[in-house]
Amino acid sequence: MIGTSLPEYLFIRACILALRILTPFSVFFVFFSIAEPPSSRFRTFLLAWSVLETAFWLLVYLPRKRSLQTPARHPPPLDREKRQELFHRCCEHVPNPEYYLNKWFLGARSAAIRRDNVKDFFRWAMLNKGDSEKKQLANQTQQDREEDEELEGYVDGIETLIGRKIDGGRGTAESLRLTVDEVRMLHRPFLWYLIVGVVDTLTAVYLRYNGFILHRTSYRDLLCVFPWRVCALFTRHKSLAPKLSYWYRPHTSKTRLPVLFIHGISIGLYSYAQFLAEINKHDPLGPDDGEIGIIALEIMPISFRITGPVLDKEEMCRQINQILEGHGFDKVVLASHSYGSIITTHLLQTHAVAQKVGPMVLIDPVTFLLHLPDVCYNFTARHPRRANEHQLHYFASTDMMVAHTLARNFFWSENIIWKEDLRGHDVTVSLGGRDLIVDTETVGKYLAGVDMRDDDTSWKESDFVDYGVRLLWWGTFDHAQVFERRDGRYGLGERIREYTGLGRENEEEVA
Repeated sequence: MIGTSLPEYLFIRACILALRILTPFSVFFVFFSIAEPPSSRFRTFLLAWSVLETAFWLLVYLPRKRSLQTPARHPPPLDREKRQELFHRCCEHVPNPEYYLNKWFLGARSAAIRRDNVKDFFRWAMLNKGDSEKKQLANQTQQDREEDEELEGYVDGIETLIGRKIDGGRGTAESLRLTVDEVRMLHRPFLWYLIVGVVDTLTAVYLRYNGFILHRTSYRDLLCVFPWRVCALFTRHKSLAPKLSYWYRPHTSKTRLPVLFIHGISIGLYSYAQFLAEINKHDPLGPDDGEIGIIALEIMPISFRITGPVLDKEEMCRQINQILEGHGFDKVVLASHSYGSIITTHLLQTHAVAQKVGPMVLIDPVTFLLHLPDVCYNFTARHPRRANEHQLHYFASTDMMVAHTLARNFFWSENIIWKEDLRGHDVTVSLGGRDLIVDTETVGKYLAGVDMRDDDTSWKESDFVDYGVRLLWWGTFDHAQVFERRDGRYGLGERIREYTGLGRENEEEVA
């Protein structure tokens, strides 16, 4: 993640401008060349490239943009009793009620947020319904009246939380409803995808050099991922799961557990390659005990590719379980970053694979306190100002498949995790003090068992244990910067190496 200095701001804005202006320039040059055909080799090349960029915009981006607006298929809502329990649990963990309401309503004035607006928000948040379902309430069946009564109860709860009445009727405010709102994406030129392909190839060379082996999906599925992957043509190993590719470093240790790593939104494993290689590079037990095996999954829809939608919760967990069973792993140390913590939550909720999850290292996790607006707002709705915010907005938030993944496959009530859910696991949570996505101060206080309204900072210095959770606090790190700094990578690797032995010891104690 880039910093916030003026030179970095100018650099990232220049990069974004160059990429965004390329397609309009290409369209203009094509029309210009119709009137005045090219007279030199350079102009001929420029025309050919302009035709390619124009065709890519017209024939790939525009049709896919329309198709990706298809409404989300929401999971069935929890039953009413569980919804009420979830609502009250969320209200207990809101440090700033007015900020909570304001951010979910995109910074609207309090007078513009009225009871019907709040009911619309909770119709989405608690009942998994959008505007189309709301319009069906005109007939007012018994079920409709019960639903409206429940929504009124949520509004009453918010009034208690903020300590004031909310005016009746409907105001002008619009709330952030991630899986109902439009999928907000921006065009990427063909050149950008060539850059992604080059970075992917260089990452593959680096991983292969460090002992990792790519397990690809079928050649037919490879054609459904653009840019096409050169590295997949040079491996004979096929994935043990039909829709998930991964890199595997063979597990030869006899006394320690292997590692399962799930990345976040990035150009695949590019941001993590050095970290993965250093897990064994800095291993003090070294050759005497053998090497720690590592499975690093590749989640293509969050890797800046043009591909199909992300696997749903059940299918993702099923295919990960297939990979673990295929390699004979009945217990692993699970490490995940950012969006990968969402998949971690799903794994813990799925019995068949949850029993294979041992100690965990959660790096910049987005799943804690997900009922608070920070993660959703900062990633999808914030207007960027600083350099790192512009980088996040253009290169991640508005990427075609990343935007679709979050807007059509991100269901907060399925993704949220509470620290009580981590019982029975040794867990380290790594947080950066300058994270531009996660409110790490609030998450850290929550994990430490400190009053979230308290200004006490002593918890940052303590390697505390609460529900099996320990903390790595990096005061000057932004989101994902822990992988860019040597001390950050070493600290994470040290904790993972510790857990690989600890997990095996725990198994022996149980036996």
